[in-house]
Amino acid sequence: MRLFIAIKLPGEARDYLFTIKNNFSRDLAKVKWVGKKQIHLTLKFLGEVDEKIIKEIISKLKEVEFKEFELELDDLGFFPNEDYIKVLWVGVKNFNKIIELHDDIDEKLSKYFTKDREFSCHITLGRIKFVKDKKYFLDIIKKTKIEKLKFSVKSFSLIKSELSKDGSKYIDIENFYNKTKNILI
Repeated sequence: MRLFIAIKLPGEARDYLFTIKNNFSRDLAKVKWVGKKQIHLTLKFLGEVDEKIIKEIISKLKEVEFKEFELELDDLGFFPNEDYIKVLWVGVKNFNKIIELHDDIDEKLSKYFTKDREFSCHITLGRIKFVKDKKYFLDIIKKTKIEKLKFSVKSFSLIKSELSKDGSKYIDIENFYNKTKNILI
């Protein structure tokens, strides 16, 4: 079973992020855009997981404690570099809270999975297959202003990814909610 752990974005943020693809004409680049319902922020990719340990993984993830926090969409970016653009993404502000959550998840699952060497906090919008005019493509990326939408993170999810010829289908295995309450003084 192919699994990953992610923060699911609220509908308003997904709707907005899905429209960014309209800035890029189809004849400029071949891009496999992430479907609107599938836009998320990956905390940890687990890969192929033996079904026998799913209950143990869920049990460990239930131990993760975090307070609800707010994220804000940030700038548009790409991986890995200008010479070889493969992924188009949007960053988030207040990513220190995401890193704390990621690190806790990484630690809780260290018995089962290798710890991530490097974690990049981003929301993938599309995977670039081919760019016809790299300079123009980079200009569009630099000129695209991302609306600074804010949203609360109250949970994260363990998600199954089923690959098919029509693309990936995501199925929630379990959702994990913050256990500690934010106290306003």
